[in-house]
Amino acid sequence: MIENILWVAVAFMLLGSIIPKRVRARRLLSATGWLFFSVHWFYQPAHYIEIGDRFNVALVILVGIVCLIIAHTMIKEYKGIDEKAPEPDITSMATVATALGSLFYFPFAQMEVLNIGIISLVTDNVFWMMGALGIPAEMTAWNKIALNGYQVEIILACTAIESIALFIGLIVSVNAPFRRQAMAFLASVPVIYILNIIRDVFVIVAYGYQWFGPNSFDIAHHTIAKIGSGIALLVIAYIVMRILPELTDLIEGIWLLITGFVQKIFYKVVGNQ
Repeated sequence: MIENILWVAVAFMLLGSIIPKRVRARRLLSATGWLFFSVHWFYQPAHYIEIGDRFNVALVILVGIVCLIIAHTMIKEYKGIDEKAPEPDITSMATVATALGSLFYFPFAQMEVLNIGIISLVTDNVFWMMGALGIPAEMTAWNKIALNGYQVEIILACTAIESIALFIGLIVSVNAPFRRQAMAFLASVPVIYILNIIRDVFVIVAYGYQWFGPNSFDIAHHTIAKIGSGIALLVIAYIVMRILPELTDLIEGIWLLITGFVQKIFYKVVGNQ
């Protein structure tokens, strides 16, 4: 069921993205896509609660809320839209970026051949790097690596495909010369992939040698690796925005949209007390 919701969301977003701007209904279609997209994200906390990943629990809930805010904004735009669209058209830009990123990512999540392919590739690359570093790891299965008696399974979340899809969606969505888009791609996607391989190696080594005691995996994976990944993505995002300043309008616009919505809710709550 959740897979169908996902594809319905992407389909509505794509329709809203390709329909000409003069067609009023495109915002309503996009808003519908965002609503379905929020349902997908609100399904995710149960999985992360089960594996004890509190960071991602908070993250997916936040993403779901942002989806609802964008859907609400686009419905308001649909109801009050005139012939001149807002400039820059932040909600439409966000819809295009999300639709393209989702179109790239979700086949890897839903199609077994692509899912196994990307996981297998990352596992092979991680194992190769550990060998190059002289770390006596053992590949016990096509997606599992063991070190010092401790085994780690590489899953889709360990491939950085989500972050790669995000940057691809953002880069392709902006109206910029191909040369600058290509530069932004090279400054982000290959770098993210390589850094993720290093991240996976770190987690396996920290767990295998029990660097942080009995909770080595949780500390290495859920804390240190996530903080490091977050910092790396911020740096990469900064570099990409220097190459594609058009993205600054999108990021700033989404931030203002969210904070403005929160402020309105806050003032309404305070005013009713």
